[in-house]
Amino acid sequence: MLPDKLTPAELEHLLSTHAEAVDTPTVTEENTHLLRLIPHETRAALTQTMTEHIFAPGEVIFREGDPGNIAYLVWSGRALVMKGTLESPTILGFRGPGDILGEMALLENQPRSASVIALTDLRLLQIHQDDFVRLLSESPSASTDIMAILSARLRTADTIRDTTTRTGCQLTKQISDLKTREEELLAIQQMRQETVDLIVHDLRNPLNILINVLEMLEVTMPPEVRAENQQLLEVGRSAYSRMRRLIDTLLDTSRLEAGEMPLNPQPTDLAGLIHKAVVALTPLATQRNARLLTHVAPDLPPLLIDAELLERVLYNLMDNALKYAPHGDITIAVALQNERVVVSVNDTGPGIPPEERGHIFDRFVQISGTERRRQGFGLGLRFCYLVVRAHGGEIWVETGDNGIGSKFMFTLPLQG
Repeated sequence: MLPDKLTPAELEHLLSTHAEAVDTPTVTEENTHLLRLIPHETRAALTQTMTEHIFAPGEVIFREGDPGNIAYLVWSGRALVMKGTLESPTILGFRGPGDILGEMALLENQPRSASVIALTDLRLLQIHQDDFVRLLSESPSASTDIMAILSARLRTADTIRDTTTRTGCQLTKQISDLKTREEELLAIQQMRQETVDLIVHDLRNPLNILINVLEMLEVTMPPEVRAENQQLLEVGRSAYSRMRRLIDTLLDTSRLEAGEMPLNPQPTDLAGLIHKAVVALTPLATQRNARLLTHVAPDLPPLLIDAELLERVLYNLMDNALKYAPHGDITIAVALQNERVVVSVNDTGPGIPPEERGHIFDRFVQISGTERRRQGFGLGLRFCYLVVRAHGGEIWVETGDNGIGSKFMFTLPLQG
């Protein structure tokens, strides 16, 4: 059993013998901060029930097997999560500002599944189970959201485990079967891509910590301070959203190319998806003195599509148009043509040279020209191409209306 406090030598030995432990929190998904699942009017009552606790380096916050009736919000400092004893420990990871300690045991009303030890001076805000449950009873929808989040965590962890195991087996077999230099080069290229994908996947963790910290600051700030800094908070959220979309595009592009991303088709109102994308990009369009115009065919029937992926396709095409055509009109049109729907996004920018149109949907391809190359990484259009083709459609680019700008067009079958 762990003592109440580890000596500096014990703490140093624990860290030095497990230096390979990943210095990130466990896998989380967007919107997993428990405070964000609770309505604003209930958050104030929750913060009033919190009590502050300070732990010195080496102090044990709680042990594996202890009752799980308290959770902690990490305000500042760093902690280590481990299983087992000092003689035979297993390091699970580290926690820092914006993280929650012990939330799983608190929600499940089960003993602690791991021990947590302070690595630096650690400032925590304590939430007792009785207070948390009482406040949740005032917001039943939050309980349902928490169940969904926990289920998503389990699915994500299981997916990562299966993917890691499968990738390891595949790489072992491929490397053992390599006979020529050409095969070796191909294997190295594949390993590099898989390594990049894993690194990008791990970027989600620190990114989620950032948004959690922003949310915690907003909850704990005095109202007058929050009002004075609201614009900064919004800038932070906007940067988080754009970075999260880039990470998702990188991962999903690889999965689509490998045929490992099944679609989730549901009857969907395409006009509604276009409206959501327009609303999301209107602030950016206003900032760039541009207008987003829509022309949707009346009586458009529902389409059997993956709404989440198609919404991202629309967002990418509109965002791309705003990058290359500021201070102009972006027209999004939808028309029925035979047994398919034709969607177009027309801008008034400089256009795309005909000789480059055949490669515009390849990975990391950008339009020639210094100014244009600074606009992105050349992934958004590749993602659009893969999603549209997965739905049985086609996507291409041509000269814009009246010979001005570019018009990106894609089709979707009326029947999935």
